[in-house]
Amino acid sequence: MTRSIAIIGAGPGGLAAAMLLSAKGFKVDVYEKHSFVGGRNSSFTMDGFTFDVGPTFLSMPEIAEEIFQESGKNLHDYVDMIELPMMYELVFKDKQVKMYRDPEKMKAQIQRYFPGDEAGYDRFMNDTRKKMDALRPILQNKIDRYTDYLSLRVLKALPELSLGKSLYDVLSQYFTHEELKLGFTFQAKYLGMSPWECPGAFSILSFMEHEYGIFHPKGGVNQLSKAMAKAAEELGAEIHLGDGVKKLHINNRKEVTGFELESGRQIIADEVVINGDVSHVMTNLVEGNHLKKFSEKKLSQKKYSCSTFMIYLGIDKVYDLPHHTISFAEDYKKNVEEIMQTQLLSEDPSIYIQNASVTDPTLAPDNKSALYILAPVPNNLSGLDWDEQEETFRNLVLDSIEAKTGFKDLRNHIEVERIISPKHWEIDFNVFKGATFSMGHQLSQMMALRPHNKFEELGRTWLVGGGTHPGSGLPTILESARITSNLLMNEKRNRIESGEAG
Repeated sequence: MTRSIAIIGAGPGGLAAAMLLSAKGFKVDVYEKHSFVGGRNSSFTMDGFTFDVGPTFLSMPEIAEEIFQESGKNLHDYVDMIELPMMYELVFKDKQVKMYRDPEKMKAQIQRYFPGDEAGYDRFMNDTRKKMDALRPILQNKIDRYTDYLSLRVLKALPELSLGKSLYDVLSQYFTHEELKLGFTFQAKYLGMSPWECPGAFSILSFMEHEYGIFHPKGGVNQLSKAMAKAAEELGAEIHLGDGVKKLHINNRKEVTGFELESGRQIIADEVVINGDVSHVMTNLVEGNHLKKFSEKKLSQKKYSCSTFMIYLGIDKVYDLPHHTISFAEDYKKNVEEIMQTQLLSEDPSIYIQNASVTDPTLAPDNKSALYILAPVPNNLSGLDWDEQEETFRNLVLDSIEAKTGFKDLRNHIEVERIISPKHWEIDFNVFKGATFSMGHQLSQMMALRPHNKFEELGRTWLVGGGTHPGSGLPTILESARITSNLLMNEKRNRIESGEAG
């Protein structure tokens, strides 16, 4: 019986799958194009400064804890987790609002800045707690057939999906102050979407932060991927770095039997798990006319998330400012429409700043800081020329930060700098059209309408990551790995019991 499983991509989804499958005795090999693990959840260093490439928020760490436990490991043997009691500060034109996990501190901020909405916070938390309980089974199980919608767990969750309501609509049921609504809906950006378009079910995103907290792993959120890689190798998995995949091998039964590496080496595998960006993989690694539903033409018609413009700065001083800061455009709705609809570069962008050195001094040399700056921007379907726009937009972002936040005189303290634009996301990280958060999360592209965990067009092919069910964001990517691994193991077991080759 062949028990060989090849995983394409050492992002968090692929690494979590490698852990879970190796722990069950499968021979697992992970092939990663880059010389490092983590993909967008990786890190890099410049002159003693360490930066997360992508995610900087870690919420719902219990999902990672459960995956380690199911693999016979303890997450806390690998990662030192630091909770941030003051989760982030929101910067508006005339106020700076601190957002706390502690309900009493949070309500004190609401009373101070948004009087009258305190009771709305309690109602939101109580109602969304019930919604989360109802939606959890959907997030933890496959939804790849329309008949799955008739299952008891989905039928129970339907009333909580807020069908026909946007995320902004849902929060408007609880809060009257516009800025407070933004404080509980900006999380739509984690999906690369607009709060006015994002399905109302995603009110669970801000709830998760307020209910379960936000954590910083010492060394950065990249430590989660490094921990999973180490645990997977301890369990017997082999991780091959610098081994990118050139094309999939597909037989006449439309089954993937392995792939060719960029080096020319041929890999044979019983099952292939794909952790790459789904749209990139299907348009670059699949030759011939094997795909219909996910052909290049059909994929070009899908809706995609926004992109992100990243600035990483090594600073020669320490700013005594919050770990996470979100600076809002004065006209936030216009800013979002420019990103998602008219696909223009905003003159007044919203900006996220991570100042992690105030929590974790290991990220920078003594008395210095590693700053991470993110501005949501249109994806590459916009046709924007980033070679032409990069320097101008970089200066606009820094101007905005110096004008609106406490990061004054920032330019005069920069020691090292790196920029990742949407062009870099597409070329260097194989992100389709630079859409950093993958396919959009409209209801027309969710659950059974999203690429399935057991990929529907190619046999013995499985998907993990943000492009499959249940969606993007670290917690859901980890859930995708758990769903996919369980499906794969159950199918292998059924084949063995039916007398087929494993």
